Amino acid sequence: MASIERHEAKRRDASGRLRKVTKYKVRYRDHDGRSHSETKDRMVDAERRKAEIELQLSDGAWHDPRRGLMKLSTWLEQWILTRHDLRPTTRARLEATIRSQVTPRFGSTALSRISNADVRRWVQEMIDDGLAPTTVRKAVFALRQALEAAIADGRLFTNAALNVPLPTERAKQPKYLTRAEVERLAAAMPKRYQALVLVGAYAGLRWGEAAGLTRASIDIGRSRIRVTRTAIEIKGHVTLGQEPKTRRSKRTIPIARSVMRRLQSHLNEFVDDGPDSLVFSSPRGGPLARSRFSRRVWQPATVKAGLTGVTFHGLRHSYVAILVDAGCNVREVSEWAGHNNVAFTLTRYGGLFEEGTDEAVNRLDALLDPDRSPPTADD
Repeated sequence: MASIERHEAKRRDASGRLRKVTKYKVRYRDHDGRSHSETKDRMVDAERRKAEIELQLSDGAWHDPRRGLMKLSTWLEQWILTRHDLRPTTRARLEATIRSQVTPRFGSTALSRISNADVRRWVQEMIDDGLAPTTVRKAVFALRQALEAAIADGRLFTNAALNVPLPTERAKQPKYLTRAEVERLAAAMPKRYQALVLVGAYAGLRWGEAAGLTRASIDIGRSRIRVTRTAIEIKGHVTLGQEPKTRRSKRTIPIARSVMRRLQSHLNEFVDDGPDSLVFSSPRGGPLARSRFSRRVWQPATVKAGLTGVTFHGLRHSYVAILVDAGCNVREVSEWAGHNNVAFTLTRYGGLFEEGTDEAVNRLDALLDPDRSPPTADD
């Protein structure tokens, strides 16, 4: 059980006169028999803390408060080493967020000294500095994860980064290229990279999926592309043969035969015969580094095609639009694009599927009112 000791001492005040000062020390032992003490200025605070400690000790919820005195920067260094659950690219982004936003603000602060008010002020500071809502949210999420781990480690009782108002992310409206624009962009590319535009716009491959694509993944006879591995790039270094982004990212994509014939021509001209040969590589034969490729090849080609601002990932939007235009249903679109679930497809691209609503009305009429004449062009 805990006890309270009263201590009196004399100290000089600001004027230099000696005054009597009373302190109240709460003493107790933990489950292992180690002694602890906490000092309060008022008896009422000491009694309240004594009751809290006794309740925590009886419930098994007591944690050594000294463990929360570790600086956040020290904890982050230890915590990030245990995040073996993250993909390398996700880990690199998390480390960059910690280095750029979290550590400069809270690195020298003890874990238990970070308050909810501190985090709220930090959010406002980042907004005032002009940081994008996405950047602000990622910074708070990174701190929240680190503090949650500190709770699990018995260093904290509560997570100061919870219940913090965050700026709203406004999703950018997807930009769809027409098939004429896709072809214009492909024509503006160097010949060895024209097919790269095709697999982005007509197969919906992500950059890492395209950069890691091998000859063995292309089934010319059945007109299919199998996505089983991806390339990841961290600090300019590309690693091949990695697991795709999600379980649903592993997929088999049907390709228009006209597109497959063009892809076959690319294989014949630029790709070695081995099954593990990269479909798209640098002029020297190595894997494509996205940052270098974007600067040297992609951006000049978009300017030449009059499509400045188009990214490789933007081709996936066009792919979805093409599938919908071809009459594919939402399940097919979600599966072939490698989306996490159908709900994401509908949330992101729901407007595309609404274009077929009028035709759905006609089909319903044909089923429920077969005697009704079909609508004319003037209806």
